[in-house]
Amino acid sequence: MPVGDVLTAANRMHDTIREGDSLEKEDHDGSGRQRGHLIGRLRGYMVAGILVTAPVGITLYLAWLFLSFVDSQVTPIIPVQYNPNTYLPFGVPGVGLIVLIVALTIIGWVTRGIVGRYVLRLGENLLHRTPVIRSVYSATKQIVETVVSKKSEAFRQVVLFEYPRRGCWAMGFVTGKTVGEVQNVTEDEIVNVFLPTTPNPTSGYLLFVPRRELVTLNMTVEEGIKMVVSGGIVTPPDTRPLPQQDVKLVTAAAADKRTIDIAPRAVPGRGKGD
Repeated sequence: MPVGDVLTAANRMHDTIREGDSLEKEDHDGSGRQRGHLIGRLRGYMVAGILVTAPVGITLYLAWLFLSFVDSQVTPIIPVQYNPNTYLPFGVPGVGLIVLIVALTIIGWVTRGIVGRYVLRLGENLLHRTPVIRSVYSATKQIVETVVSKKSEAFRQVVLFEYPRRGCWAMGFVTGKTVGEVQNVTEDEIVNVFLPTTPNPTSGYLLFVPRRELVTLNMTVEEGIKMVVSGGIVTPPDTRPLPQQDVKLVTAAAADKRTIDIAPRAVPGRGKGD
């Protein structure tokens, strides 16, 4: 066979092998893209499932912990003959909570009467005469009455104020108007502001801030607590009218220059409380 024919046949064979390799590569790339799309969809479905189930699961878990704690404290006090768990092969969750609610309601009803108020007065007089317990009881009673009272201003307003320096803002909750020695030693009208920590809002700092340096927000206390607990991830929308949204109550930060020239007035709406 001539040398030219041999070379031509060899070149054709080489081209055929290259075409086969390219087809295999295309098939491999196509299957790889399909697998990538499938994995992406499965990942998206998993994330969507987490977003749907996580809030419900965490809420149910916290509710279960609360019920279990109340049941563990109250159920042992219930007499055996009145405890429904005695007659059932399984424990009924929530029995302790129901008993606690009924007991508190009965106590409130009794203390509204003359006899109940007399007994309550005797008990308070006894507690006030006890050296250490009287301080704890007086402080606890005052805090509970202040928070529960509908006329109280405690935790009715969400405010912004500069902390810990000029141009850096912190969000807090007004707990009341400052009175007594703290107010008398300053010319400014002072307000008690609770500055919570993130993500645990039960701890924080008590600050005495001049009212003119506070910016009252329109968001509710519940929305403010959500923002604190989430570390700013959950941010409530601005529900004020559009003209009010365009009005800037605070000037741009510039070193140590004051950013609030005039004390802003409270925006009417939900800021005063729910």
